Amino acid sequence: MDVQLNGKRALILGASQGIGRAIAQEFAALGAELVLLARDRGKLEALRVELPGDGHSTHRIIAVDMADTPALEVAIGDLCAEGSVDVIVNNSGGPPPGLAHTAELDAFEAAFRQHLLAFQAVVRAAVPGMKERRDGRIINIISTSVKQPLHNLGVSNTIRGAVAQWSKTLANELGPFGITVNNVLPGATSTDRLTAIIRNKSMKGGTTDEQAKEEMLDEIPLHRFATPEEIAFAVAFLAGPSGAYINGINLPVDGGRTACL
Repeated sequence: MDVQLNGKRALILGASQGIGRAIAQEFAALGAELVLLARDRGKLEALRVELPGDGHSTHRIIAVDMADTPALEVAIGDLCAEGSVDVIVNNSGGPPPGLAHTAELDAFEAAFRQHLLAFQAVVRAAVPGMKERRDGRIINIISTSVKQPLHNLGVSNTIRGAVAQWSKTLANELGPFGITVNNVLPGATSTDRLTAIIRNKSMKGGTTDEQAKEEMLDEIPLHRFATPEEIAFAVAFLAGPSGAYINGINLPVDGGRTACL
């Protein structure tokens, strides 16, 4: 099975931590030239130094807030003017926990801007080059909530669903140009966000963090959380030659937690 990414230029959003960071490390190990995008330049610089493989200097950093749409458009426009992007990994931190019916309108607007609008800005800039080459990969890191909404993640459930529908639409539109568009749906993954979700769950339920964690583990047939690296492996497969005929899917990586097929 061929999962090498030699000669590919990959743009990874939200690359400074968690799943995005793991994807960057996996892609670099497979030979890709990376463009790392996130808000925190210091974290991006530290990651670039740590990346496996040869030629750390070939990896580029873009420090920009994905919620700042005009600044993001300028940064991505400049990047694509300098050269084409072969692989896009759209990834962003999730909205804070909370119920949908009590969420402020600002919360929905902020999440919409940080996810769907940011991803659209990237696609608009990068797709012309992909169409010209008749080749490209767009991989969106979303959540299993697009299949089964998660309790107390009302804004997140809503926005993730919108991104999933957007992605399927793109898969249909761009397939004729040799561009695939797929979603990876992480389940509970050992990141700072999961720690925050567990803490929120314990506070609302009047339990300890450990009890809240065990309740979550009981919902997972494998009875453990994913590592960020396990999510990255799935993304790398879709980005590589072996994933060339996979298009328009939602791929859960959740240890079997999602109840539906």
